[in-house]
Amino acid sequence: MRFELPGLTAATHTPFDATGELNVDAIEKQAEFLLNRGVKNVFIAGSTGESHSMTLVERTALAGRWCEVVRGTEMKVVVHVGDNCLKTAQSLAAHAELVGASAIATLAPSHFKPATLDDLVQWTLAIAERAIETPFYFYDIPGLTGVNFSMSAYLEKGLERIPNLVGLKFTNPDLISFQRVRSSYDGRMDILWGIDECLLAAVSLGATGAVGSSYNFASPLYLKILQAYQAGDGETARRLQYRSVQLIDLLVRSGGYLPAAKATMEYLGVPVGPARLPYPKLSDATRSKLLQELEPFDLLANN
Repeated sequence: MRFELPGLTAATHTPFDATGELNVDAIEKQAEFLLNRGVKNVFIAGSTGESHSMTLVERTALAGRWCEVVRGTEMKVVVHVGDNCLKTAQSLAAHAELVGASAIATLAPSHFKPATLDDLVQWTLAIAERAIETPFYFYDIPGLTGVNFSMSAYLEKGLERIPNLVGLKFTNPDLISFQRVRSSYDGRMDILWGIDECLLAAVSLGATGAVGSSYNFASPLYLKILQAYQAGDGETARRLQYRSVQLIDLLVRSGGYLPAAKATMEYLGVPVGPARLPYPKLSDATRSKLLQELEPFDLLANN
C-alpha cells in the first residue's frame, strides 16, 4: 500500500465548549479556516488533540464529524487511534475505517511499555489489521511515550507483517535517525516530520511532509519557510524558522503551550475552547498579555 501526505498537516485541537464538553459543531469552522490558509490535511485526536483526556465515545464522535465535514473537499483526515488499552485502540481503528478516514495512526502504549521491538510490531499490527483497507502510520514520539526503538528497524519488521503500513509520524528530534529512515525507505514509506521548530532542517534532509500543532495558527509562516527554501533563499528561510521558535517559546511561557495555543486559535476566531485538566486554565491577565505579545507575529494575516 502506498499513501502520502505532502506539505503541511495540522495536528488539530479537539474543540471543547466553555464547560469542557466536546463541541463537534466547531469542526466545520476549523476545517474551513485551515483550508483557507493552505493546510489540506489534518491529524486529529493526537497529542495536540488531547486524545488521552477523551472517552471512547468522544473520540468516535470527533472522528465521525471530521470525516463528515471534509467529505467532498480536498482535505484528508488522519485519525490517531492510539490508546493504552489495546481493545480501545482496535475499536477506534475499525470505526475510523467505517467513517472513511484517509489514514490512521497509533503511538506506542506508554504505561505498560513494549519491552522489545517485536512487541511493538505485534501491538501495532493488532491495531492496523482492524482497519486493513486504510493506510496506517506509526506515530513515533518517544518524548511522551518513553518508547524509543530504531525506526529503521521498526519499518524493516513492520513491512513484513503489516500490509497497510505506509509510514511514520516522526516526532523525534534525532535527525541522524531521520536520515537513516529516509535513506533506507525513501520512496517506499511516507516519513512525516513532527517537530515544527526544525521543519527547515528536516526539509533540507529530504522531508516532503510534516505534521505539527503550530500549523493550526501559523501555517502562513511555515509556507513562507518552504517557499524561501525552494527558491534557494536560505537566509530568509532561516530567519522565518527562528521566528517560529520565538512564537512557540512565547506560548510555552504563557501558561503552557497547549492552553496558550488553544487561546491563540480563539483569538483567530476558531472556537476550540480551553484545554482539559490537568492543563490549567489561563488567567485573564495571562491571556491578555499573550494576545498583546502575539500582535507582532501578525497571525491574522492570511499570506
